[in-house]
Amino acid sequence: MKKTSVTVDPLRPETWPAGRCNTEMLDAAADVDIAKHQAEDDKEAYMAAARYARRVRKRLGLTQREFSQRIDVPLDTIRNWEQGKREPAGPAKALLKILAKNPEIALSALDG
Repeated sequence: MKKTSVTVDPLRPETWPAGRCNTEMLDAAADVDIAKHQAEDDKEAYMAAARYARRVRKRLGLTQREFSQRIDVPLDTIRNWEQGKREPAGPAKALLKILAKNPEIALSALDG
């Protein structure tokens, strides 16, 4: 495999490697359009997180109330996750991943 070195100066666009970005379209995009697309992307990320949180809970066979009690998270927080209003972050996201991979050990650790 051939390797190529490229030096890029962020202040000189002519040094940027050719890519798949349509710079004319990007330059023509209004701030409103960019904000709209960013909001759509954020909404999709929240909904993906909501589907994941709901899937983990349902796999455990727990109601939202039971799930909130087992993992010691307020019921409103669980509802917000599953409705896509909030996204689990940091420790909550890690806990969901652990519950998805090995629920028995995770729940026994939380109970103990």
